[in-house]
Amino acid sequence: MGKIGMLLVGHGSKLPYNKELIETTAEFIAEKTDEYIVKPGFMSINAPTVEEQLDAFRTEDIEILVVVPLFLARGVHIDQDIPEILGLPKGGRKGTFRMNGKTVPLVYANPIGSDPLLAELMLKNASDAIAKLDP
Repeated sequence: MGKIGMLLVGHGSKLPYNKELIETTAEFIAEKTDEYIVKPGFMSINAPTVEEQLDAFRTEDIEILVVVPLFLARGVHIDQDIPEILGLPKGGRKGTFRMNGKTVPLVYANPIGSDPLLAELMLKNASDAIAKLDP
């Protein structure tokens, strides 16, 4: 089976940290596995945009495209804006992606949401903060 394309979608911000976080997370994912071709894209303010990265995927050799929002919760971007860009019907999570003269499956993942891994990360962050207290 060919590679899986992953479009990691971030919100975008005037502050540089948001863009750096999305790009670094995309790099971490790419380093963990060679099964994915990972590209970061942004909804607003930052580049490359989601649309630009979709165009970039059209030249890649992928068998499926998964769009993964790096958002904590559902909102307008998750429920309306991103599906519209992807050409998905309201509430739809599956579609197709035309590229290189062929059509591949497109799937749209959920935002992070409630997850035990998120709780573990928050406990780690709390422990790190406590460890930095002056004795």
